Amino acid sequence: MVRSYREGVNVVERRASRPDDMRDGLADVSDRLDRLLHAVLRADAVESVHPAHAASAVNLAHFVAMRSSDLRELQGQLAQLGLSSLGRSEAHVLATILAVRTALDALQNSPTEQHDLGAAPSFDEGRELLATKAAALLGPEPAERTTRIMVTLPSEVRHRPELVQELVDLGMDIARINCAHDDLAVWETMAGLVRAAATNAGREVRILMDLAGPKLRTGPIRPGAAVVKLRPRRDVFGRVLAPVRARLVDTTQTVDAGRAAAGGGSADERVGPVVPVELEFLHSLAYGDAIHLRDARDAARWLTVVEVDDTGVTVEAHHTIYLVPGLVLETERGRPCGTVGPLPHRPGLIPLSCGDLVELVAADDDELLGEALAAGGCRIGCTLPEAVAALEVGDRVFLDDGLFGGIVELVDDGAAWVRITSAPPGGGKLKAQKGINLPDTHVPVDVLTAKDLADLPSIVRLADMVALSFVRSPADVELLQSALDLLDARSLGLVLKIETVEAFRSLPDILRVAMRGEHVGVMIARGDLAVEAGYERLAELQEEILWLCEAAHLPVIWATEVLDQLARTGRPSRSEITDAAMSERAECVMLNKGPHIPEAMRTLDDILRRMTEHQTKKRPLLRPLRSWALGPDGT
Repeated sequence: MVRSYREGVNVVERRASRPDDMRDGLADVSDRLDRLLHAVLRADAVESVHPAHAASAVNLAHFVAMRSSDLRELQGQLAQLGLSSLGRSEAHVLATILAVRTALDALQNSPTEQHDLGAAPSFDEGRELLATKAAALLGPEPAERTTRIMVTLPSEVRHRPELVQELVDLGMDIARINCAHDDLAVWETMAGLVRAAATNAGREVRILMDLAGPKLRTGPIRPGAAVVKLRPRRDVFGRVLAPVRARLVDTTQTVDAGRAAAGGGSADERVGPVVPVELEFLHSLAYGDAIHLRDARDAARWLTVVEVDDTGVTVEAHHTIYLVPGLVLETERGRPCGTVGPLPHRPGLIPLSCGDLVELVAADDDELLGEALAAGGCRIGCTLPEAVAALEVGDRVFLDDGLFGGIVELVDDGAAWVRITSAPPGGGKLKAQKGINLPDTHVPVDVLTAKDLADLPSIVRLADMVALSFVRSPADVELLQSALDLLDARSLGLVLKIETVEAFRSLPDILRVAMRGEHVGVMIARGDLAVEAGYERLAELQEEILWLCEAAHLPVIWATEVLDQLARTGRPSRSEITDAAMSERAECVMLNKGPHIPEAMRTLDDILRRMTEHQTKKRPLLRPLRSWALGPDGT
């Protein structure tokens, strides 16, 4: 015979050695819950928000009030009674507390004090509000998964419409265009390709464009030597496994730094670096020719011609060769000689190790820095002069996504002297245009730069959403809202990038101001956030952002380094697969660019489809598990 829950409690009470203890325990739990309920009810007052967020603003206030207390002991007591421990109440705080209060009253045979939810959402309304807002901002929920996939488009897609179509066909729901790179003509081409591919696929694909924001990066660095290194692939004993290839082209062709990179860093690994030579010499070459030279080290070397076509000549080498401009190339006597034409300079590099002293100064785009100083250390430019001026002794400074860290030891005459306290083992090398993070420093600049304001009309015309970088306070959000009002574009979707500790600390107030607009979301920019807060705190911070946004019923974009190794190399790490699975709790996941981005798309789509059956937000879904339901014969 199956007993009711009430009968089960009665049995426990009869068996208890001290029945009064259980009654006293229930009374204590009820008292604790009542205090929590009253604290939540006092938190109803909220600022004016868009009607779409009215219930959400109330629930957000309730959540902040609830999480202002330590509820762990109360949670344990509720769990022992078989009641909800309030651990999944984010989307419907008041409804959850009242439901638990009703159950407690039933256990004590006490009349339940009636409370109206008022403007607060019910259980169903809380879930529906988040789903509705996510669809309004990010587009319709994909088939077979609840989480959308966003892809950052690389600049080269403007020449590869087939790649955009492939990404759309694989399930890309949102295309991201970063306005910190390229220009309007490129953005227009990218957006046009996305719209055309979506039309071909017969589905909606939205576009998000990032405002560049204040540029806080290392300034230009004096370039390195103009040299190309050809290096064959070898085994651990130094024996050649495969020769290295290079492409000889006419000197009138433009050779960019990427294609002339050391070690064969061109777009096509089979071709390798591109080397310009005279057209007459190029036309004199035939399949099988041997090209003799003495490289930059005066080492005797040769190249073998393995392919000739209308655009150039492919050569192979079995030894390491260093090529520099002006180096003479010879074939058989009586045939014309050639010389290596202009080569791009290697990127400038500044070696840094723990203990080094760095002079951080303001730098404009034309000033080349990075040179060593007579007194020791080196000088590094910062693209935001206001940041250098705001530094104080004791402030932390991080360079290149936290690869290097230091402490300001001296501020003098427009410069800050930074002692490097953390660096890779054996030291590392800093490049230009690498991010600078100042977690202890308030930089007095507007979140919208002159460039951002100039870009905004084009973003309104091309995109469905705009992402606000470098958010720190509610005033930053108001600034963008006012700019959109002037363009009559308040309906444009707004995504707030949370990438600083300052923004995290002000997040409830930031969300309240953002909710004055109709379509709002949050991006967890985990790269910068990890540098600012420390990698040890990243997991904690991203969880709290997820909870707070669920309480406000605002969709979240999980960003930075999702399947990054897979996108770059074609092979994922085990840890990033787990990270991708955890990202299912957000409404959208962002992939960054990389040569293997289609493979990353396929993998992420598969992971999200599987995880959709197991998890929604913090709540596990108990679908039938057939993994262990096998007989001895495996059936």
